[in-house]
Amino acid sequence: MNTDGIAPEVRSILDAARSRGGGGDRLSVDPRSLADAFAAAEADGRVPLVAEVKPTSPTTEGERTDDPVALAREMVAGGAAALSVLTEPDHFGGSPETLERVRAAVDVPVLRKDFVLDEAGLDVVAADVILLIARFVGDDLADLVAAARDRGFQVLVETHTREEVEAAVAAGADVVGVNNRDLAELDVDLGTFERVAPAVPEGVTLIAESGVTTTDDVRRMRRAGADALLVGSAIMDGNVRENTHRLTHARE
Repeated sequence: MNTDGIAPEVRSILDAARSRGGGGDRLSVDPRSLADAFAAAEADGRVPLVAEVKPTSPTTEGERTDDPVALAREMVAGGAAALSVLTEPDHFGGSPETLERVRAAVDVPVLRKDFVLDEAGLDVVAADVILLIARFVGDDLADLVAAARDRGFQVLVETHTREEVEAAVAAGADVVGVNNRDLAELDVDLGTFERVAPAVPEGVTLIAESGVTTTDDVRRMRRAGADALLVGSAIMDGNVRENTHRLTHARE
């Protein structure tokens, strides 16, 4: 794992992830199709959006204490094509139980958002999609992608640089996220996606992550090649249904 230059907050998250360890029995998942969900949104005239149930985070102030199931349902009602649910408890206020409850309450694909560092970390809770962060799993990426798919998961590989995109594609990733947040300093630059997106080959689903707050941001990311967007704080800050509807209807 390459943690050189990582912000202290992120290093703390990784330390906590290693301390939590993995799950129990090997999972077997029957996933809802992320590709079909994105296609359905496009056909309906909506921007494909993965809305994130995120009670808190190291980069936000305060905590959202609403029932996450109620929030998830409002996001879907607002037009979200899929959901992302934090299962990291110490820094984001999430839990595997929250993901279980949300997934049982909605009919869209649900991404498990956490810091999975090894194969045991896959066997925590069933989800439709699982996140693997290229920087943090390093040379184990290809093995983890294969292990996740063997369990039935669809895999979103998160990247931040062109080199990480190349590693993700070499590992067999067919869904790649480009995170606009620099995990070294935790600052956000939407230009990151614009610089990195051209490295993603045709046929790979491309998701813009972090920093999208306005309809102009949505349009900017779409122009740069985003097939979908993952948005957390801009939806959780206020009326989640209205915020989701606003962003999913930010067409050109």
